[in-house]
Amino acid sequence: MSQQTFLPPNRSRKKRVIFITIIVLLLLVGGAFFYAQSRLTPVDRNSNKKVNVTIPQGSSVQSIGTVLKKEDLIKSKSAFRYYVKLTHVSGFQAGTYLFSPSMSLGEMVEKMEKGEVSKQPDIRVTIPEGRQLVEIADIIAKNTKFTKDEVMKKLDDKAFVNKMKEKYPDLVTDEVMQKDIKHPLEGYLYPVTYDFYDKNVSLDEMLDKMVGKTNNVLGQYSGQMKKKKFSAHKLLTMSSLIEEEATAKVDREKIASVFYNRLEKNMPLQTDPTVLYALGEHKDRVFYKHLEVDSPYNTYKVKGLPPGPIASSGLMSIKAALHPANTDYLYFLATPEGKVIFTKTLEEHNKEKAKHITGKEKQNTEK
Repeated sequence: MSQQTFLPPNRSRKKRVIFITIIVLLLLVGGAFFYAQSRLTPVDRNSNKKVNVTIPQGSSVQSIGTVLKKEDLIKSKSAFRYYVKLTHVSGFQAGTYLFSPSMSLGEMVEKMEKGEVSKQPDIRVTIPEGRQLVEIADIIAKNTKFTKDEVMKKLDDKAFVNKMKEKYPDLVTDEVMQKDIKHPLEGYLYPVTYDFYDKNVSLDEMLDKMVGKTNNVLGQYSGQMKKKKFSAHKLLTMSSLIEEEATAKVDREKIASVFYNRLEKNMPLQTDPTVLYALGEHKDRVFYKHLEVDSPYNTYKVKGLPPGPIASSGLMSIKAALHPANTDYLYFLATPEGKVIFTKTLEEHNKEKAKHITGKEKQNTEK
């Protein structure tokens, strides 16, 4: 006689329940995935329709999604919003774009992020990295109807600064209004190209867009900033020093490490660009007499970071400020050829200085 093995009723029932639960979960996850994927695909792959869509300055992701849905260019406003959030898009550029229902959501997002417009801007302003506020005001004046004095007056206007504080509370804080600050919004206008599609755009709108861009860029690193206990002001201040000391050939992370190592040892930062900022004028060389300027920005006389940024820094310098190299360097020296030499001791630094600046009028280059 053959023997049969029977599972206890409760055990058999539990297995069936577990099996059915797994199947249901797989169906739900798979269904959700395919549903989400379907929301991202083109509304009509075979459409030849072309639609001009104008994205105004300062448009939110929600308002852009509303416009695209109204024109039947996307399947879902929610899918658009979540896609932008999950792909960490830093911001859209205003302008008029040529879209089609045959385009995927990702293709349209990429166009708006890169600013691939179908209409040329009425005004274009390009701010290079490392420019001070007075230089940026001059650039704006040369490309718009506004004068340099008008731009500076607006940037230093307490009412406008408060407006930026209300609109971008995580970026513009009370730190910009400290008594030693030279210009409240120094370092807060992000260096990039800005296009405006209205020749009558107001100065407030232009400057708002530039501050807003900085807010968008730093927003991507909010978690890292919290972890390091960095305020936006501190990050922009440190990154501006790195930006002003850096050249195309230099490792910005190493420059950042020198500054942090000096701060940790309670040494003055001794960086020449802060002296030039304190003097308020450009000089090809900094001499000993310049180091005596009485200013909270003079890092030869005052230990620690200066009261605020001294220029607008780009993404490379911002990243370097957040992630400095792990070194023991305390000094660096820029040679006439643009090479930067890092050293650990004053003796090593002076040897390099004698080697590369011998025969030239001495310049205090200890960093």
